[in-house]
Amino acid sequence: MVEVLRDKEFLVKEYLETRGLYSHHINSFNAFIDSDLKKIIQQNHSVRSDADPNFYLHFKNVTVGHPQVDDGFNVTRNVTPQECRLRDLTYCAPIYVDIEYVKSGMKYLRKGFIIGRLPIMLRSNRCCLYQKSDAELAKMKECIYDSGGYFIVKGTEKVILMQEQPAKNKILVEKDSNGVPTVQVMSSTVDKKSKTNIIFKKNLIYVCHNALEENIPFVIFMKALGVCSDQLILQMVGTEFAIMNQMYPCFLESSKLNIYTQKQALRFIGDRIKKMGFTSEDYDSRVITEVHDFLSTVILAHIPVTNTNYHMKAIYTSIMVRRLIFSLSNPDLFDSKDYYGNKCLDLPGSFLSLLFDDTFKRFTFELKSVADKNIPKVKATPFDIIKYIRTDTITNALVFAIQTGNWSIKRFRMERHGVTQVLTRLSYLSAIGMMTRVNSQFEKSRKVSGPRSLQPSQFGMLCPSDTPEGEACGLIKNISLLAHVTTESVDDDAVLRLALDLGVEPVGLHSVNDLHEDYTYLIIFNGNIIGSTNKCIDFVEKFRKCRRKGIFSKFISIYISERHKCIYINSGDGRLCRPYLVVENGQPLLTNAHIDDLKRGYCTFQDFIDQSLIEFIDVDEENNCLIAYNEEKIVPETTHMEMAPFSILGICASVIPFPHHNQSPRNTYQCAMGKQAIGTIALNYQHRIDTLQYNLWYTHIPMVHSKAVPMINYDKLPAGQNATIAVMSYSGYDIEDAIILNKASVDRGFGRGGTFRNSKCFLRHYPNQMMDSIQGPIVDNATKKPIYKHRALENDGIAAIGQPVFDKQVTINKATPKTITVEDVGGDRGFKETPLFYKGYDPSYIDKVMITSNSDCFLIKENFRQPRRPEIGDKFSSRHGQKGVVGLIVDQEDMPFNEVGICPDLIMNPHGFPSRMTVGKLIELLAGKSGVLEGKFQDGSAFGGATVTDISNELQKHNYNYLGKDVLYCGIDGRPMEAYIYSGPVFYQRLKHMVADKIHARSRGPRVLLTRQPTEGRSKDGGLRMGEMERDCLIAYGASMLIIERLMLSSDVVEMDVCKLCGLFSYSGWCHMCQKSNSVCRIKMPYACKLLFQELQAMSIVPKISLKKYCD
Repeated sequence: MVEVLRDKEFLVKEYLETRGLYSHHINSFNAFIDSDLKKIIQQNHSVRSDADPNFYLHFKNVTVGHPQVDDGFNVTRNVTPQECRLRDLTYCAPIYVDIEYVKSGMKYLRKGFIIGRLPIMLRSNRCCLYQKSDAELAKMKECIYDSGGYFIVKGTEKVILMQEQPAKNKILVEKDSNGVPTVQVMSSTVDKKSKTNIIFKKNLIYVCHNALEENIPFVIFMKALGVCSDQLILQMVGTEFAIMNQMYPCFLESSKLNIYTQKQALRFIGDRIKKMGFTSEDYDSRVITEVHDFLSTVILAHIPVTNTNYHMKAIYTSIMVRRLIFSLSNPDLFDSKDYYGNKCLDLPGSFLSLLFDDTFKRFTFELKSVADKNIPKVKATPFDIIKYIRTDTITNALVFAIQTGNWSIKRFRMERHGVTQVLTRLSYLSAIGMMTRVNSQFEKSRKVSGPRSLQPSQFGMLCPSDTPEGEACGLIKNISLLAHVTTESVDDDAVLRLALDLGVEPVGLHSVNDLHEDYTYLIIFNGNIIGSTNKCIDFVEKFRKCRRKGIFSKFISIYISERHKCIYINSGDGRLCRPYLVVENGQPLLTNAHIDDLKRGYCTFQDFIDQSLIEFIDVDEENNCLIAYNEEKIVPETTHMEMAPFSILGICASVIPFPHHNQSPRNTYQCAMGKQAIGTIALNYQHRIDTLQYNLWYTHIPMVHSKAVPMINYDKLPAGQNATIAVMSYSGYDIEDAIILNKASVDRGFGRGGTFRNSKCFLRHYPNQMMDSIQGPIVDNATKKPIYKHRALENDGIAAIGQPVFDKQVTINKATPKTITVEDVGGDRGFKETPLFYKGYDPSYIDKVMITSNSDCFLIKENFRQPRRPEIGDKFSSRHGQKGVVGLIVDQEDMPFNEVGICPDLIMNPHGFPSRMTVGKLIELLAGKSGVLEGKFQDGSAFGGATVTDISNELQKHNYNYLGKDVLYCGIDGRPMEAYIYSGPVFYQRLKHMVADKIHARSRGPRVLLTRQPTEGRSKDGGLRMGEMERDCLIAYGASMLIIERLMLSSDVVEMDVCKLCGLFSYSGWCHMCQKSNSVCRIKMPYACKLLFQELQAMSIVPKISLKKYCD
């Protein structure tokens, strides 16, 4: 009998508390700081000059300091993230190096020289928040539930999204866009990235690469690698009949081209490499060297080559061809690009490594150019390279990339856009949800289902529900709760030594005939063939035992591919894996005693990993495992068991109660709407001055929530309120998902919140020693009070805190000098008014005013607070994707009530249930009702939680109907309703879509200067566009005069003179073409039409207007 584990969810809680919700971001950045940065500078540590062989500059001992800010006068001090947010600063730290260089033949050493500044990720090991206690974080005015993982650039929070990429150094067999069978490898090393293809075309096999002007026949390529015997080539690929049949034409082609030796093959390839500009004199001497370099470092760049020994590369190429030939007869052998084992995730650390490597190479190249230029010159003072080191080269490149999201790596010709995005703080859920987002490079406009589909290999790794609607559906994903992205550095040499100790035989010791025997399995480590074994099961079991004992990293994966007759060992970054309970002999190794010890604090989650009770399995290794859903599903062959079934969902989907009872699109809709729900964004929201911030004043903990809610701290920072709802039709104002609110509930605070917007004013210094100033309010001489537009200002010219401000009132009375250039020194010292106005339909209150400075100028920030009470048209939704606007707000006296006087806060129409099939909402209402009566929160976890039977029994215990139905009485006439009404508490979210932000109307207003038509958009006080479909409706209705009025008279009507004879425009009653005035008529037409005619005339296209009388 299998022991049933209690409280397994406590393992998930401990895991998330230990590692954080998105520790992969921070681990990746720490790896970049501690390892990659030093490697990059070590690889490019020296700068030498062609002008002086004795000159050199060496970079040594690179370190990254803690974030600092320059206060001027060469004074620097440590800075906190909160100060950077408020002052619009960049949260960055200096990069220190020791520089050894030559000056006048003497060697000098400068220690701690700053070569640039690096933006620092919050909560990384260089951040001032690292390992701080809750009390210390509160003292720094930081939210204790903010796990970091983002940057602050010029006051804006930026996050580098995880990017989905094809796996590196992996053989993939597929068909290209033209349907040609192709086997490809994306080779990736520190210095080189290249893509090598082998295609089957016209019954022949070719090797393709971008550096080649034309494809190379496979046999010739193998001869260039030193395998000159046709028999040996065939033995390397295989001696099966299907292979021999396909290889025969390839050998014929090679013989037709008279290629028999390696030298001939090298020359053949040399003639087809791009940009081989050798003259006939030096061709023979240089082409061989260049082709050797091409074969060593470009083609299959990840396969190491020593002393032009291409044996391993030849074996690798032959394996690629073997897979290609077998896939021709068996389409099942084609690989899927969408299989998640064939993908990896690029994290912030890898992006920053690429960018810093590219920038530092440019930095050293500029120093070399300066040295080459200045050393030959004769100067009074000796050349000092230190004076030419610019610290802004590295700083600006890093800051620009993170600020704009445009990653430009010139060395690899890589252009990426949208890598970074602003961290959205609509709600706490939207912020943490964005940190787990995975972005795909696939083109969103292509209507292809494959990359968008939910793949079985994504189970437990990616959330099945959290993806946008529309063209990004399935391309933007989110990782699951327990998913971990590998970032740990691994000692590859130690793994290789262990593999050899466990019986792996190097390929060089084998006969090529043995490579493809049934009993031989190749061992491929990170894309390189390291050997083979005849005892694959024994080798894999021993390797896994070593991993469980902690001999090497717990995140290295090993799995057997029977289809490829290979054993793959992976230790690379960017692989998705997740923890499972280890099962042996039909029993989980983890017992209830272990969980009890964990609860008491006697051990940690890491102890369970060290004791091999829990291990991490990646997507590929899952194929060799039999994973049980729970204890009941364990069979003798089971190898692992899930820690908690609800952990397959992501952060946003984990908030939904009973999601397994809903139609799946509803869960997807809630994942999007949960990010738009207003709540408390962070504990420090009162200390923040954001561009736009929404807050709900009286948030509730949901009565029904999953076990994941407290794990992600959603119960500390919720976004919604528990509302008592009645499912009934009431007055007809609730059709089409509209809801009816109780006015008394709104008065008591239901759905009440506020918005905060900020306004910035910069006071700049100008070259003529003038600067912007703040002037006091203008006082009315009669009343001795400030004039209306200055009524909110205090004597210092800035609006007072707590003061209400109305539309077009001045909040900062700024004045700018009339002259600002250097030539105007001593000129007009006057000022012109450039005040900051408040714009808005509804009044706001000045919540905060901050006066500070940053690196450029003085800065004044004002925060406007606007209370928001629910009104008709505001949007609400439950946690089941059922959204609706407020259709009516009813007095409590007219609302229905039950026998104990309970009146619902909200009424929803029952027609919202049948087609949506959101049974989870029905169960949530039942569970919430029983939870209120029992005085406890109910469990609504996915694939578990409270059962309907238990809930119904609790309701009956308190003398309520077990179905959740009540008798309600009409609030208008007091009579009981003729039907039982389903009523109880449901958690409702108020969304950011409010009428106050969208209401817009205009009678007259600004126009576009060019076309004289009304401007577009609410922010510009624009007009309401009458589109093509609206026009068609009026045409169909026959309302011709209304069309003229809307499209011309109320838009851009203009009177123009037109000649009846030539049909061209006339001016001042005179036709310049006909030289007459008696044929000119004055007509009305849209100004845009007149403009179009004139622009066509400028292109020598002459439209003519034909006139006739109105009655004709």
